[in-house]
Amino acid sequence: MSDASSMPRPPSGPERGAENGTRARVARLILEKGPITAADLGEQLGLTPAAIRRHLDNLTGEGMVEGRDARPHGGRRRRGRPARVFAITEAGRDAFVHAYDDLASGALRFLAQTAGPEAVSEFARSQVADLEQRYEPLLNSVPPEDRVHLLAQALSNDGYAATAGRAPAPGGGDQLCQHHCPVAHVAAEFPQLCEAEIEAFSRLLGTPVRRLATIAHGDGVCTTHVTPRDDAVSGEDHSPATDSVRRPADGRSSHEDV
Repeated sequence: MSDASSMPRPPSGPERGAENGTRARVARLILEKGPITAADLGEQLGLTPAAIRRHLDNLTGEGMVEGRDARPHGGRRRRGRPARVFAITEAGRDAFVHAYDDLASGALRFLAQTAGPEAVSEFARSQVADLEQRYEPLLNSVPPEDRVHLLAQALSNDGYAATAGRAPAPGGGDQLCQHHCPVAHVAAEFPQLCEAEIEAFSRLLGTPVRRLATIAHGDGVCTTHVTPRDDAVSGEDHSPATDSVRRPADGRSSHEDV
């Protein structure tokens, strides 16, 4: 039997805090980039394979993340063991959600019952107004073609874990993906919150936008198509309809790889 003094001890004090902080960074990166391999996680976070494996084992044991076999590209399965990727679970996503969801939902229900649905819409627009007021000078300081990426950066700074890139849909345009929504559970009952946000994005970017997928409706990412400005001026709209978004078996939208 091994001497107890020779057994590794769990970290404590500041070391324990650092351990938990690193684990939170791992979970956050999986939320933003997942599904992602352990090797990619370690590379992006500067962790050794042993360290990243320890954090993944703990997060998996806590039900925060789940491992799955990566889907082969092009439908062709390579020889050997399939790559293992890690994705955030519903419980893991909930850990990032605001603690007052129930209170917020109850307050909006009361508002809808006493003042009507339009009052909820007005409330949603008032909440987004602060965000729009802060973002407008920032976005107006750069050329229009840079605004989607700058908007993604600003949203990320506010906790939305947003990314931007070229849209894969026919007709071009840009695509804005929000990998975290702090009001997803409330927005599932009150879509006015999403509608107010989309209206604000359109004004900030100076072009029509269309929401293709939402975390509130069970998608892995809130995905927004941004119409090319030239099309907006000419009145054309090549953005894909919401109903046309493919949803593979894992529940992610086909536009989540931005």
